[in-house]
Order: sequence, then structure tokens, then C-alpha cells
Amino acid sequence: MSEHFIAFRSSLFHYYSWGEGEQILFAFHGYGESAASFAFLADALGRDFTIIALDMPFHGETEWREKELFLDPRDLQSLMMEITLGLPERELGWWLLGYSMGGRVALQLLELEYARAERLVLLAPDGLIVNPWYWLATRTAAGNRFFRWTMKRPGWLFLLMRAGNRLGLVNPSLFKFARQYIDDDAVRQSLYDRWTVMRGFRPPLGSIAGWIRTMKIPVVLLYGNHDRIIRSKRGERFQRRIRPNGRLILLPAGHAILQPKFLEVIVNALY
Repeated sequence: MSEHFIAFRSSLFHYYSWGEGEQILFAFHGYGESAASFAFLADALGRDFTIIALDMPFHGETEWREKELFLDPRDLQSLMMEITLGLPERELGWWLLGYSMGGRVALQLLELEYARAERLVLLAPDGLIVNPWYWLATRTAAGNRFFRWTMKRPGWLFLLMRAGNRLGLVNPSLFKFARQYIDDDAVRQSLYDRWTVMRGFRPPLGSIAGWIRTMKIPVVLLYGNHDRIIRSKRGERFQRRIRPNGRLILLPAGHAILQPKFLEVIVNALY
């Protein structure tokens, strides 16, 4: 394993690199996680792949110092190109692996790099539907101001969530998941920063599905069959749009499927 920083304007992006294989695998972590989440893949993949996993803004060791909370997907694409230029000679293609929030990142990058993409592996990915609350909170000026205000004064949201939970309108798992991001001041600030800075990643599924079919890019979607955060039905709909290039696998798990007990399944999805 090697650890690196790469400059981006006033900021520093942190990333890990594992393996010495000729094929380049870019891996993108989930919300609240870090590039280190992929370390367990190194021994199984390091002979064939060079695995590069970046910390997204406000995650891991990346230092976001820009005044604006916005990462343009094309800037991330440029960083990836710069990283690969610093490697010894490698194959030209890119393998893309994304978990949860990182799935949305991987989808967006496939749209930008469809000619280079060799394979796309998505683990319980965000980005296959437009979440109306996320859209309102991050992509409209009024919604973002209200989002920022709510993260500083969340009392009304607590009351609404509790009422919805008691009435059975909010799934208990989703209620528990949401509470862990609202109960603490620092965690709420991180939620605002992370959601807002990543708002530019909104993959256009129509054109992405078209490129997957045209370029015959293999896509593997992995879901936990007990996942209440991101349900497999989203993947089933996308799989139908990219036939015959997509494959969907259900695992005996909830949302947390990026873990060593599923190593064999994840590794097989990349070959």
C-alpha cells in the first residue's frame, strides 16, 4: 500500500494505491467512509490491478480548502488522469468500482470516460434515481439555504421524523439511519458540507445506459437483499435499460456490503 496527496487548487486530495497490476481500478467509497474501505481487496486483486481509491471532499484525509462547496466531476476526472500519468506504464482502460455514494461518482465518471471504461461494478449504488429531497437541498438556492438552516436548528425535523416513525410512514431502519446524522452538531455540519460539495454528481442515466449498450461495457450491480436504504429494485430497472450488458447479484446483507465476507463476490464481479 502507498499513500499519496495530490494538489487541487487550494485543496489536497488524499488517495491510496494498492497492487502492481497493469489494469487500473478506481474505487469510490460511500458516505461517511474513506478510501481505506477498499484495503481488504488488495491481496486478492493486486496482481492484476493497480487499485486507486480517493477520499472525497470532507471524507478521510482529503483537505477541502475551497470557498465554494462544489466539486465539478470534470475536475475529479482531471485528477484521475493526473494520477495515472504518474504510474508506470499501464493498460489504457479504467475499471470503476463504487459503493453507495461512490456509485453515483462512478456512474458520472463513466459518462465522462465511456471510451476508457472497461467495466463498472456498483455496490448498493446511489445515483440510479433522483432523490427529490437531495435535489431540493443541493440543487436549488432556496432549498440549500433551508437545508443549512435546518442543520443548525433541527428540532422540527426531529419531531417530524418521530411522528412519521410512530405512524409507520418512515421505515424504522431509515429512521435509525437518519438519526445518526442529525443528533450531533458536527455530524450535521458534515452532512451539509458533504451533500453540497457533491451536488454536481448527477449522472444522466439515459446517456449512460446508451453508452453502456453501444460500447458493450459490462456492468455488475450488487445489492443486499435486506437493504432498506437503497433497494435492489432501482438496480433491476437500470439492468433492464442496459440489456444485455448488466448483471445483478443479491447478497444476504443490508446496506453494508463492502466488507471482507463478500470479498469473493466482489472480486468475481471485476473479472
